[in-house]
Amino acid sequence: MIGSRCVQRGLRILLAGILASAQAAAEEVLVGDFSSARAGSGLPAGWRVAKLPGVAASRFQLVELEGSTVLQMDADGGAATLYRPVRIDPSGTPVLRWRWRVENLIRGADLTRKQGDDLPARLYIMFDYPLDRLSLIERGKILLARSVAGELVPAAALCYVWDGRLPTGTRLWNAYSDRVRVVVAESGSNRLGQWVAEERDVAADFRAAFGEDPPPISGVAVAVDTDQTGEKARSW
Repeated sequence: MIGSRCVQRGLRILLAGILASAQAAAEEVLVGDFSSARAGSGLPAGWRVAKLPGVAASRFQLVELEGSTVLQMDADGGAATLYRPVRIDPSGTPVLRWRWRVENLIRGADLTRKQGDDLPARLYIMFDYPLDRLSLIERGKILLARSVAGELVPAAALCYVWDGRLPTGTRLWNAYSDRVRVVVAESGSNRLGQWVAEERDVAADFRAAFGEDPPPISGVAVAVDTDQTGEKARSW
């Protein structure tokens, strides 16, 4: 992201505040600093892997790439999510910054269909949205999904993706849930194999998706999945 060599070549996920004045320093919340760890060590404290029942799991490991430790994500006909519970007020720290790098796109991916809902890289921001604000039908869907996949299923989330087909800036609902807003942050093959820096205003993106101010952020997650297409994908 910004600053040190390990950040320039590694991966950080950071939420930052807005400057109140020219003299004020922005508050920053460092959610993921994988490059400060040692390659080959276990995943950093606080991060957990969530798997799907009956689905081969994606692999998450810390590796050395170009002299820095980075998080490598691999899927071979499988899926899983690496997530960290957090508690962050997006009204004070709405700016999300991260770097990612994708090795290959998924040929059979199509985010408009459940059968094509595969991606080489996703970054989720999950919100602590009260279930009592949902309709009975929506609440029932969320509770049913949680009974199968666990509490990681959000009542409201933003999902930033690197897609191979849809143009950058495209917004659509997840093929499985209209409580997850997908935003195409990067698209196509022009920058495959390169570190790409991203920045998003998650508070503004939440308002655009759900029509209201965002509740507290409850979790951050990264994922790679190819369980629908059976292909292979690698990203960092």
